[in-house]
Amino acid sequence: MNNTFLNMASIGDFDPLNASIPATKVEITVSFCVLYTQGMGNKEWREFGRTEVIDNTLNPDFVRKFILDYFFEERQNIRFDFRLEKALGGIPGKKCGTIIVKAEELNNCRESVMMQFCGNKLDKKDFFGKSDPFLVFYRSNEDGTFTICHKTEVVKNTLNPVWQAFKIPVRALCNGDYDRYVHDFIGEFSTSYRELSRGQSQFNVYEVVNPKKKGKKKKYLNSGTVTLLSFLVDIEVTFLDYIKGGTQINFTVAIDFTASNGHPAQPTSLHYMSPYQLNTYAMALKAVGEIIQDYDSDKMFPALGFGAKLPPDGRVSHEFALNGNPQNPYCTGIDGVMEAYYQSLKSVQLYGPTNFSPVINHVARYAASVNDGSQYFVLLIITDGVISDMAQTKESIVNAACLPMSIIIVGVGPAEFDAMVELDGDEVRISSRGRYAERDIVQFVPFRDYIDRTGNHVLSMARLAKDVLAEIPDQFLSYMRTRGIKPSPAPPPYTPPGQPLQTQI
Repeated sequence: MNNTFLNMASIGDFDPLNASIPATKVEITVSFCVLYTQGMGNKEWREFGRTEVIDNTLNPDFVRKFILDYFFEERQNIRFDFRLEKALGGIPGKKCGTIIVKAEELNNCRESVMMQFCGNKLDKKDFFGKSDPFLVFYRSNEDGTFTICHKTEVVKNTLNPVWQAFKIPVRALCNGDYDRYVHDFIGEFSTSYRELSRGQSQFNVYEVVNPKKKGKKKKYLNSGTVTLLSFLVDIEVTFLDYIKGGTQINFTVAIDFTASNGHPAQPTSLHYMSPYQLNTYAMALKAVGEIIQDYDSDKMFPALGFGAKLPPDGRVSHEFALNGNPQNPYCTGIDGVMEAYYQSLKSVQLYGPTNFSPVINHVARYAASVNDGSQYFVLLIITDGVISDMAQTKESIVNAACLPMSIIIVGVGPAEFDAMVELDGDEVRISSRGRYAERDIVQFVPFRDYIDRTGNHVLSMARLAKDVLAEIPDQFLSYMRTRGIKPSPAPPPYTPPGQPLQTQI
């Protein structure tokens, strides 16, 4: 049961119950094992859970499920250990067993509902005029307490208000119960989600009752009525719905080859090629790339450089292929990108200035050709310094904001990155020539904030990847939703050859 109270005036700003769930739940079904998860920093394996034991079968189907939080921005390694009473013998040329792992996103509580209400002949509450009514919705908690879950806007000076339609998660409305509001109010009524779901009808015209007036006046009927004008259910789709439907994440790298990085042969250079450890460029590239490559089926990544003089004629380029092939700048896997990066350091001359717009426009050209939701583009820019083409870069970002792409900027080295913070647009939405970006597509982080004091580079890289990738799913969804692009249906689950589909009655 839901409680809805009609109030005479606003009691302060209220943020509706729309906080996003920190992670999607994923259900993993396995044909027996003990499941271990791995720590992000120390890589220690910890037992997460184990299935029940089923005797006397070579094809166990276990009831126990493992529920894990899924995070786009982390590599979540899991290990399956099999425990059998009898050892399996390895016979040459014969298969001795199979494990089938099936991951399924749980879709409970993903519905939202759009509703609109109006009032009719409400009580006059203001001494000199009419009322300023608004609706407040409450849901009941399991412990018997009540929590405000939505408040409409105030409609000034009317006894017949029409409130704006609003959208609210179904989990915010279900399981409510009747309670009394302590502030002065016009009246209240109770309803249920099931009643509301009938839509606009005679069932959803509610008498607004003021208990104080009802107790004092024998002839009191009501303080007006509230009518449900519309009720529309919408299932909230998630990032994983699109990935399961086949959407590809295309990952492009752009690396700063300006002279301010220092000569690669010098240990003080941010591009220093040490035989013993990765430089900060390589660490940032590997950290982000190894997470995002799992969302790209062909594992072929364009890798670009900017701010260098190229052989043989020494021309300055802000959009050159790290593998030396401008017609085909694709590298095989993140290891291939790393190799092309190291080879470029040996062949080009670090120069300048630091221009971002050419590489942003490079990716934008590809993103502009795909508007059906089948692909999304992520550009990683790794840079050390002050940007030289700020106006052009802002223009490029504003243009790219209406395309299926996101930009990650990792700042390396000790420089000030004030311009990067401005490009990030978290505080003030980025604009160019009076035109604001349609959505926020840039995420900036300085790598120095992630250097582990104990020298644990693995932990540094994991923390960096977690923060720079955390916004990608929301940026992705904002593009798909504003374009009305729904995820394609997921392909049917894999059935091993020779196994018939089972039907249970």
